[in-house]
Amino acid sequence: MLKQKDLLGLKDLSVEEIYEILDTATEMKKIILSDKKQSDLLAGKALVTLFYENSTRTRSSFELAAKYLGASEVNISVATSSVQKGETLIDTGKNLDAMKVDFIVIRHQMAGAPKLLAENVKASVLNGGDGMHEHPTQALLDICTLREKLGKIEGLKVAILGDIKHSRVAMSNLFGLKKLGAEVYMYAPATMMPKELERLGAHVCKSREEAIEGADAVMGLRIQLERQNGGLFPSLSEYSRYYGVNDGLLKYAKDGVLVLHPGPVNRGVELTPQVIDGEKSVILEQVTNGVAVRMALLKLLNEYREANL
Repeated sequence: MLKQKDLLGLKDLSVEEIYEILDTATEMKKIILSDKKQSDLLAGKALVTLFYENSTRTRSSFELAAKYLGASEVNISVATSSVQKGETLIDTGKNLDAMKVDFIVIRHQMAGAPKLLAENVKASVLNGGDGMHEHPTQALLDICTLREKLGKIEGLKVAILGDIKHSRVAMSNLFGLKKLGAEVYMYAPATMMPKELERLGAHVCKSREEAIEGADAVMGLRIQLERQNGGLFPSLSEYSRYYGVNDGLLKYAKDGVLVLHPGPVNRGVELTPQVIDGEKSVILEQVTNGVAVRMALLKLLNEYREANL
């Protein structure tokens, strides 16, 4: 059982909690792969997705996770909600609480917004990505995929390349992978590399080759154009040439290397089409595992709620 009512980040989870989520996700995947895709584990429960930023995979996978477990789900479109009339995040949350919602999944452009919401509602809050802080469910599905394909996390070398400075995915993966005993190597243009990474346990590399050398897995990160002020790299074509991942670079990795990406992929920028569609790519398997991980979290948080609230 998880130790809190909310999932705000991997930095706050223990190793035991992470493994419990991964083990439960393995069981939930059986439901996804079955003909019925239906369970009554969350029958009578309600989930709301509250997204202040655009999303396809994260929002839809949470909604499917709720449906597959028998819960009701509603999406609030912030663009047409009372937020546009000046309603605060806390007031929005309290109104959802008054409707007796059990789970709120929030994505917000401000770091810390999920924590603020969680402190002011009885519902369980799940962080669907907050600013440049964390995206815990994405990292959990990444780790789930690595464990499923490679059999373990401890001792793995994982290379993460791309727009690390603006990536909440990179931060959550760093926290989660390090806790489970993996080594994380990162490479990015100097303008996209945070200064605190080494203090957090990452190996900061001087080249793509150094990062990928002997890697068990290589993760490309999307260029976060919507979170940039511009001028961080000359052009997309030059970024691809000097910082993207292609088949030639994968020769430095281990023979069975896996290629991951949180999506959506800018084809030909972070990864070449040959890499995206190649046999080393597990990008679509990540998507499937994303539903399983989110089902697992809803199940485990519901168990916490029933025992403690």
